[in-house]
Amino acid sequence: MKYIIIGAVAGGASTAARLRRMDEKAEIVIFEKGEYISYANCGLPYYIGDVIKDRNKLFIQTAASFNGRFNIDVRISTEVTAIDAAGKKITATNLLTGEVYQESYDKLVLSPGAEPVRPPLPGIHLPGIFTLRNVTDTDIIKNYVQKHPSGKAVVIGAGFIGLEMAENLHELGLAVTIIEMGNQVLAPMDYPVAAIIQQHIRSKGVDLRLNTTVSGFENTTNGLTVQLKDGNSIEAGIVILSIGVRPDTRLASMAGLRLGDAKGIWVNEYLQTSDPDIYAVGDAIEFANPITGQSMNTFLAGPANKQGRICANNIVLGNQQKYTGAINTAIVKVFDMTVGTAGTASKHLKTAGIPHIVSTNHSGSHAGYYPGAKNMTIQIAFSPIDGKLYSAQVAGYDGVDKRLDVMASVIKRGGTIYDLAEFEHAYAPPYSSAKDPVNMAGFIAENILLDRLKVFYLDEVDQLPEDVVLLDVRTAAEYDAGHIEGAVNLPVDEIRQWIQEISPQRKVYIYCEAGLRGYLAHRILRQNGFEDVYNLSGGYVSWLACHKESLEILQAVPELK
Repeated sequence: MKYIIIGAVAGGASTAARLRRMDEKAEIVIFEKGEYISYANCGLPYYIGDVIKDRNKLFIQTAASFNGRFNIDVRISTEVTAIDAAGKKITATNLLTGEVYQESYDKLVLSPGAEPVRPPLPGIHLPGIFTLRNVTDTDIIKNYVQKHPSGKAVVIGAGFIGLEMAENLHELGLAVTIIEMGNQVLAPMDYPVAAIIQQHIRSKGVDLRLNTTVSGFENTTNGLTVQLKDGNSIEAGIVILSIGVRPDTRLASMAGLRLGDAKGIWVNEYLQTSDPDIYAVGDAIEFANPITGQSMNTFLAGPANKQGRICANNIVLGNQQKYTGAINTAIVKVFDMTVGTAGTASKHLKTAGIPHIVSTNHSGSHAGYYPGAKNMTIQIAFSPIDGKLYSAQVAGYDGVDKRLDVMASVIKRGGTIYDLAEFEHAYAPPYSSAKDPVNMAGFIAENILLDRLKVFYLDEVDQLPEDVVLLDVRTAAEYDAGHIEGAVNLPVDEIRQWIQEISPQRKVYIYCEAGLRGYLAHRILRQNGFEDVYNLSGGYVSWLACHKESLEILQAVPELK
């Protein structure tokens, strides 16, 4: 058997290595149009930022080492330009010599990846404007920042890679501006969690501009000028375009393979394309979202590597292992904080028409009496019928990854909020609390689902009717330090003695710092005849972050008032 793989980064290299482990006698040829194979794409921003100092550590394998270990014919700097599906052969061009030749195959695997989006803006191809997608891009950017250690950098796009680049350029001493067309960073996440991260970014002195659109670029005597749609401009020595990627489907399209609704290469549950002898993996494919059922892409290394393994198994063994999709679990370090997401955010569930409940809690990263505990925010979305967990978002300083991984596992296997409540974790004061933040998320969701707790949300605060009672049940000192306008301070420890002053017929909306004291006040009132009692999900912590962000945006974009 002869197997050909097109693309040699995450998905392609993983497929090739697994094919060899499964079939020692096969002829395996892998084509890569770039100079490098199997490199740590996700590590590129950290090499630019000098966190990773040795460039060689970015390379998991070289063409020579891959050939030596796996006996695979690796052809770098060679671009496959055409696929003859009927004749089962490909046409390749050696980019160094110009030689054009054909190779036949029994089975073909496409792993062409994704290509950065470069909108047709005036000046988009000027020198100094870069995307970060491969090692060559990295070397060029690295060379610039070494020559201009105190320059100005503009990062366009506030997704995961954009924020990583902004942090690393800032840590090198550059003055960094982030421009984002949307109203928040990290589009896969919900606004209340993104707002917390935005406040942290601003605290580092980074110029974060939301609701801002770039209209073009100009070259001036001072370097590049980024032109904005509102008429303003920003000077920059270097511009990083990080406004997204799209599946590279050119070869697949020319070969007549089916493309899907998400504009990726369509594959079935065995990662087989519309041609039974051609498979596809990685950023270029699309599949059904396990939660919404809608077609989706995922541009993540984890799923690509897993797809490569499954694809190779199916090629050798004959379509025995199904790929069940990805829930887009992703995490990013943003200066001192970490934020991650798994599953489908509330805003996307709304778009898909899926009923759900959202719950937010703030907990310590470990036991409060052990030094160093820091606040962690968890927001989940779940089914109002059976509590099935749809998404989890976590932001904090320590232990974010392990909490997210637990909840991602629950989401991936179709688990519920009861699994969070019953989750048994390794507990010692330096690592967690007896009731872990994951447990707390489950407890609160369970209370909501069983109507032991009624909640209201941040976007409802400014819409409350005038005849309701808004209670701040924190201490007087906390209230005096800052509170929601119109709130009456009634500390939870005093609520029983003042309960007669409130009419049970009135609607009561409660908030505290993080939610726990509000819940306690809620239970007291509910059990004393109050029916319309609601506790603010996420508490004052979440409200304050969103409120501050609203003020920042209004000051920057007055017409949004």
